[in-house]
Amino acid sequence: MTEDEASGLARHDLLRVDPASWERLLAGRGDLDGVPHLAEWARRGWPVIVRRRDPGEPADHIPAGLPLPPSAGKRRIGLALPAAAASRFGPVTLESARMTAPEAWRPVVDDVLALRSEYGLTPTVFGSLLWQTLTGLPYLGAGSDLDLLWPLSGRVDPRFLQALARIEARAPMRLDGEIVLPDGAGINWRELLDAPIGGTVLCKGRESLALRPAASFLAEAAS
Repeated sequence: MTEDEASGLARHDLLRVDPASWERLLAGRGDLDGVPHLAEWARRGWPVIVRRRDPGEPADHIPAGLPLPPSAGKRRIGLALPAAAASRFGPVTLESARMTAPEAWRPVVDDVLALRSEYGLTPTVFGSLLWQTLTGLPYLGAGSDLDLLWPLSGRVDPRFLQALARIEARAPMRLDGEIVLPDGAGINWRELLDAPIGGTVLCKGRESLALRPAASFLAEAAS
């Protein structure tokens, strides 16, 4: 990946890391010696996820990370990758992750997927369902959320948010996630739904946080 390509990455983008570069990275991180699953992570083709940059991290590196499963302490591993070590790894759709979801979740998954044709938003996954789908390791537990991203090309129909709220009200788990703007910034879907008239919502970018008018992201209600 070139530095220009790296500059266009957004939070939650997935990256594959070259195994040789991964070995060099771990060799310089004595704090990660013996941490379960890390040694074989890149060799197995498992990705890392782009995150917000921490203060003091090098500006010419990509801030990324991965979570360990609960059986390995649920630790979050932060990494800084040179652009040349990384390549894009495509997003995982909710549809492709459906069979990894607990059986009790699947009616909810199907209800969410049914919204695609009406509102034109195709959800992708992050969080525990993403990592269990990709690695086969046991990330999902009784308290796990269903974490989703909805990439947006225009404005959000308020009825879509209302439909999500109705689905969550009868779901056995919390339905969490973000509406992802064309610039890669994310807005929590529930905050957008609950924003008062004239209110603002927090937009989370890879390098910034900003409060913006909720109304600027919502379509006019259909009659």
